[in-house]
Amino acid sequence: MRCCWNCWGATADDALNLVDELESVADYLRWMTTNLTRADVYYGHGTDNPWDEALALLCGHLGMAADKVEFVLSARLTRPERCSLVRLLERRIVHRVPVPYLVGEAWFAGRRYLAEAGVLIPRSPIAEMIAAEFAPWLSRSPERILDLGTGSGCIGIACAHAFPDAEVVLSDIDAAALALAKRNVSLHKVGDRVSVIHADVFEGLPTTSFDLIVTNPPYVEERDFASIPAEYRHEPRSALVAGADGLEIIARILADARTWLADDGLLVGEVGASAMNLVAVYPGLPFIWPELQQGGHGVFVLEAAGLS
Repeated sequence: MRCCWNCWGATADDALNLVDELESVADYLRWMTTNLTRADVYYGHGTDNPWDEALALLCGHLGMAADKVEFVLSARLTRPERCSLVRLLERRIVHRVPVPYLVGEAWFAGRRYLAEAGVLIPRSPIAEMIAAEFAPWLSRSPERILDLGTGSGCIGIACAHAFPDAEVVLSDIDAAALALAKRNVSLHKVGDRVSVIHADVFEGLPTTSFDLIVTNPPYVEERDFASIPAEYRHEPRSALVAGADGLEIIARILADARTWLADDGLLVGEVGASAMNLVAVYPGLPFIWPELQQGGHGVFVLEAAGLS
């Protein structure tokens, strides 16, 4: 096994010895947590601390449920499993690759989704609003939902779980995202109600109105991309950056959203740190900014009437 162990302050011989010395699930969880704690890594793809990051890496790679790991802490890992975990941890720490790309999965709104390089990793504070069924802003259970710029499909599929009688459209312009979204639709067995459509914002969508449009579009300012944590730069730039002010895509959405919303419909969007820019450019729009209890910021709610 060849690893860049000098980057960790260790030698290649140390790495080989570790594979032989550490044997159990508990050994590797402890060891990985220690190394992550000492490393200069950024947490932002499903975890916020070294222990949970180590747990996600180990369980995701070995195909174990994180909430059941306590039952196998004393289990011995095979040597190939141990070597693989060492290599994966090296890629996480040295190369700053996010865990979901390393293990091929991410968790969103309490459910597992497939993740792969080239598509934005599932995440959004909108998950909290989905769990609450968009109360108190949604006046009735939606019949038609659009996840605009769906990426992996996680937001729209989570909406399909929350509203089991609704028809959901997942749209995106990127072929890789659409392919992964289709795989996640199959994984979640919601293909009878969820369709995946190629569209450039609203261009290419079926001519129908939606009771709920949810979107997590690109919103990073051009000048900020170079300074974001290295983990995010493994994700596709086109899924993050949206022009000089971060509003390039959301501006297109706001320009036509009223046409695609039912009269009592709702638009929910995430714009993150570009929220101040959004308010400055659209001072007349009655944005509602929910207080999210589980963290995150920059999510707005707009009623259809406010877009008239």
